[in-house]
Amino acid sequence: MPEIEQQTSRRSFLATAAVGWAAFTGCLGGLLAATGRFMFPNVLFEKPSVFKAGFPQDLGVGDVDERFKETRGVWLVRNERGIYALSTVCTHLGCTPNWIANANKFKCPCHGSGFRKDGMNVEGPAPRPLERFRISLGDDGGIVVDTSKKFTKPGQWDDPEAILRV
Repeated sequence: MPEIEQQTSRRSFLATAAVGWAAFTGCLGGLLAATGRFMFPNVLFEKPSVFKAGFPQDLGVGDVDERFKETRGVWLVRNERGIYALSTVCTHLGCTPNWIANANKFKCPCHGSGFRKDGMNVEGPAPRPLERFRISLGDDGGIVVDTSKKFTKPGQWDDPEAILRV
């Protein structure tokens, strides 16, 4: 078979070279962008899990304090036994229940779960009670809540860190 000689025109050679250089430049730009992104670490800026929540005398027996509902996800509740910090996250699907004072319960607007003032689930699809957070007295006599330590079961609610005896 005779060999077929293929001639490359100057125009097709320059077009192929231009596409090659464009691809090389694009890859180099992507590599530089990835390297630049690597220089900035992934940092999640969250509020500290420990915060001060006022003083015990600010809460009367039977009160539900909603000051930290939006900012910290915590309700402070005082009963005759002491003060405890309840999570504002429904244990069904993570919605935020509302405190209904005239019904004396927390009611989830999403799926109808209801919780007593102590956090126990009494109606709806919520599978377990609201969680409690660690609560203690600070050096200045103020209430300190630590949302990193959770008490998830009623059997844990008698733990000295789950309720502040005042």
